[in-house]
Amino acid sequence: MNSFFIRQELPDDALGISEVHLQAFGQDRESRLVDALRNDGVVNPDLSFVAVHGERIIGHILFTPVQIVSGTVASPALALAPLGVHQDYQCRGIGAALIEDGLAECRRLGHHIVIVVGHPLYYPRFGFTAASDAGITAPFPCPDDAFMALPLKPGALDGIGGMVRYPAAFDAVGAHTS
Repeated sequence: MNSFFIRQELPDDALGISEVHLQAFGQDRESRLVDALRNDGVVNPDLSFVAVHGERIIGHILFTPVQIVSGTVASPALALAPLGVHQDYQCRGIGAALIEDGLAECRRLGHHIVIVVGHPLYYPRFGFTAASDAGITAPFPCPDDAFMALPLKPGALDGIGGMVRYPAAFDAVGAHTS
């Protein structure tokens, strides 16, 4: 399917984004997460992207600021969470396009590290590897191969170890996955 385009989130997109996540996941946790992050002022529209087919939002990806904390040192990173594609448009490359375009924009904006909790057979195609290889841990129970990190520039993970600290909204809605 090539008849879609990707752009940054606009203020009027909130309802369409919620609908995408409801359709993609069959429950409202991810849409509540986006709403909570937005209400907390955590959503940066420069890091929130939608896939659009005609006038309809069919996919959404958000890169949320997090910290990797070791002792008193906190290193900035982004969490790829959530990512959703409307069920009527899944398996057509839309999620991959959102990830690729989103990561390119994260690089362009000068971000260095992206963390994701996701399928260990899907995210490595974009360069993600086990976060534990860099000494990065999750603050919640998670299979090692599902908790991944991606350096957006060479050496970005060097000397960066510790536990990822997510915004409070993740705990409030019980969401740590993409």
